[in-house]
Order: sequence, then C-alpha cells, then structure tokens
Amino acid sequence: MPKNDKPKILVVNDDPASLLALTSLLDQWAEETGYAVIAARSGQEALRQVLLHDFAVILLDVNMPGMDGFETAEAIHQRARSADIPIIFVTAFLADEIDRLKAYQRGAVDFLFTPVIPQILHAKVSVFVALANKNDQLKRQAEKLTQRTAELTASNKRLLREMEERRAAERKSHAKDEFLAMLGHELRNPLSAISSAASLIGMPGAGAEIVGRARLIIQRQSQHLARIVDDLLDLSRTMSGKVLLARQPLEVGSLVSGVLDTFRATGRTAGYRINLDLAPGWVDGDPTRLEQIASNLIDNALKYTPPGGSVDIGIATVGAEVVLSVRDSGVGISPDLLPHVFEVFVQGTISLDRSQGGLGIGLSLVRRLVELHGGSVSAESDGKSGSIFMIRLPRIEPPAETKARSPAAAVNKPNVLIIEDNADGREMMATMLSTYGYSVQQAADGIEGVQMASSRVPDVALVDIGLPGIDGYEVARRLRKAPDTCNIRLVALTGYGLAEDQRRVLEAGFDLHLVKPVDIRLLLDALGERSAQPASQE
Repeated sequence: MPKNDKPKILVVNDDPASLLALTSLLDQWAEETGYAVIAARSGQEALRQVLLHDFAVILLDVNMPGMDGFETAEAIHQRARSADIPIIFVTAFLADEIDRLKAYQRGAVDFLFTPVIPQILHAKVSVFVALANKNDQLKRQAEKLTQRTAELTASNKRLLREMEERRAAERKSHAKDEFLAMLGHELRNPLSAISSAASLIGMPGAGAEIVGRARLIIQRQSQHLARIVDDLLDLSRTMSGKVLLARQPLEVGSLVSGVLDTFRATGRTAGYRINLDLAPGWVDGDPTRLEQIASNLIDNALKYTPPGGSVDIGIATVGAEVVLSVRDSGVGISPDLLPHVFEVFVQGTISLDRSQGGLGIGLSLVRRLVELHGGSVSAESDGKSGSIFMIRLPRIEPPAETKARSPAAAVNKPNVLIIEDNADGREMMATMLSTYGYSVQQAADGIEGVQMASSRVPDVALVDIGLPGIDGYEVARRLRKAPDTCNIRLVALTGYGLAEDQRRVLEAGFDLHLVKPVDIRLLLDALGERSAQPASQE
C-alpha cells in the first residue's frame, strides 16, 4: 500500500451507525488538522490494522461482542510496536471509578461519552495528532543526526587514515634520505682509501713495504665497494622477484662454518667470544644465497655487539625445519624498532661517526632470500641487552653418499683469450691469470677477439658483453658457428646480473655467466682450476 506520512486515527466500533458518525465527524477536520482516518468493526480487525500502521490515537468502543474494548486494548499494548499508542475509550455508560481504573490499567489515556460532543472530540484528537507530528519530527531529526554522526565518523576515520599514510610516507621519505646519506658515506670512505693508496704507490719515496700495504688496501676496499653494489643489486632483484635460485642439497652447518672461517680470516671476529652449536641439517637451497643470509646475520650481530661480547650461533632440526639462530649480547633492539627491523633502509640509532657502518638493507635482504627458499625469519629482543635472529628453512633428507671422485691428474692449463674493451680491467685480469700460470691472449673489441680466436684457438674465452663494434652476444654466436671455434668454452663477463641477462647470455651460446667484478675463486672455477695456486715468483 502507498506510504502516507500523515498521522492516522483508528476508530473501532461494532455498531455501523456509531462508527459512521465518528468517522464522519473526524473526516470534517482531517484536511485541516492533517491526519487520516481508518475504521475497524471489531477487536480482531483493530489488531490487524495495528500490525499494518502506526496510529497517533485509537478511539475504542468499550462494549463490543466477542473481544470487548478492554481486551482489545490489552492485546494492543502487549505488542512492542503498539505498546505506546494512546487509547481513548468511547462508551455510552457513565464509568464508575472501578471501570476507570480498569481502563487505565489497560492503557487508556482518556474517556469519551456518547453522544460525543464534536468540539471535545476535535480538541482531544488534535492534541494527539500534534504529539504524533512532533514525535515524527524528532524521529527524523534523530535519523539525520545519526546519519550525520555516521558521516562524521567515516570522515574522521578517513582523515586519521590519511594522516597515518602521510606520516608513513614521511617516515619512508626520511628513511630514504638517511639511506642516501649513508650510501654516500659508505662509498666515499673506500674510494678515499683507494685514492690515497693509489697516490702513495706513485710517490718516488714509497718503499716496497709501503707499496705492498697500499695494494692490500686497494684490494680490500675494492672488495668492500663490490659488496655494497652487490647488496644493492641483490635487494633490487629480490624486491622485483628476479632472483633465480641455483638449488642443491646443502648441509647448513658446514656452510655456516665456512662463512665464519671467512670472518675469522679477515679478523672480523677478533675480540668476540664465538660459541657454536651446529647440529647437522640439510636443506634444498642456493649456496651463494644461503651464505649471504648467514653472513648478514653474523655481520649484524658483530656490528651491534661491543668488543668483548659474545655471539652464539646454533643450528638445530625442529620437526620439518632446520633452524639457524644467531644470538648476540649487544645493544638490543628497541620495542618501536623491532616490528620494522626487516624493512628496507631501517637501522638502529645512527650516530655521526657511523661506527656500525652498513646501508640498513642487510636484514631486508635476509628476509626476502629466506622467503624465496620457502622459509621464515624472526627477531626477538628485550630492547636492553642482546637480540636473537632465527631462520627456519624446510628440511630435506641427507642425500645418498656418493663415492668421492679423485681429482684429475694435473694437465697443461687451458689457454685463455680475454675480450674486453676496458684496458685497465683487461690488463689486470690478464696479469692475475698469468700469476696462476695461464697463457693469456688479449683483444680490445669483438672483431679483434673473433679474429684472434680463429687464428689461435683458445681453450677458454672470457668475453665482455658491452663491446664496441659487435657486442659479446654476437661474438659468441660467430664463434659457435665456425667449426674451428665452436668448442671453445665461452664465459660471459657483464655488469648486469638479472635473470633476463643470464637468459640472453645462455641463448647466445655462452657456457657460463659471471657478474663483474669477478671474484678470483669464481674465475678459477670457470677455468676448471679452483685448486690452482699462484705461480712461484722466484
């Protein structure tokens, strides 16, 4: 039925004449006073109307057959929706005090005696219609207030969210600014040392001992710069999902021991108590990436532990996982920093002297590499003394033991051709390989390299990708096409290490892809001579 916003009056009377008389009287003022009239001829019909409509007032005949007025009133007020509807009893008999009490107990607010005086009827009905209008107005105002409150609440939540997003953006911006400042500091320090050492070597009065120390400084600081660049590139690759894992069965205890040996060899652990509890634990992982994980965790523990402190390194098998834990007795991690310790560019308190060093990306790199292996990483600290980092990796069964192969008998070292346009880099690599007893040819561009390979076929060619004339890809394709050079072992040297670069290298015909600067151990591996030692300098 169509919605009617006017207040409604229900008239209930079993006598048709009386019902018509009352409704006719009320209809006279309906337009003026602003209400609608609905009629019912019994208590049951009145209850049905109450279920369908809200009423400003009910005019209820007391004497009705079946359900009388008192029973009807009681039934109306028993329902929650209609419990507050005012009821005016209409009766032809003068009610005594007992009847009045009975009526009021059943919800009556007033009495009308027949014959009804029109003016009195109009006055009483107008009061309840006005009350109904007022209640409806208040209800609409309450709904508007509720809606406005909801809008303000939503607006407030939106503003709070925007403020938090702005604060988060400002924190990230601040963290990036600090990172760039740290990067500049971390790059300038080794560059300054390299520049000073290079200048010292060129001084006329520099003795052999000084020159030797300067060379060691250049080598050490160059390696430090390479590690910084590698960390940045590795983080970029892991964040973009472009890291490919070279998985193989690994015993984590041996891997961690090897990493720790490197720290000891460089004097990094001097002044610290290193406690080991390395139970055997096998995983399916990339040895290079797992070494990065262990190295970063150990380096982090040493970095934030004062000399004289202790670092406990443990490996345990827990259910289906191998757990690597690194615990230190250092400065701890503050409660506000702990939830963010694996985020990019996050570090502890940064002092002006930068005594801890580092770029604040090591732990972020650890988390991403661990997740690539299907594992998880966590950190705990009371914020005052010490912290513990735990790496959990899926465990595998140890592989079946294979009979160790005896090393091949020593044969003549392979002849090597270096195709590299950077003269300094080419000369240094050739000199280094010569000290290991290799016969080395050099070519400065791709065309010259192909010609030299064709005239004097080498066993191995180390080819830079970014060459003038024809690039390294084309060099590889031409050498693979020619019958005389198709069996040369081709090793690509490039400053690009993404998965896409490796794919292009292999598609061009290379056997191996190495990223500059190339570690001597990896280079010797590529030549099949990992156990080689520098030739005697007698």
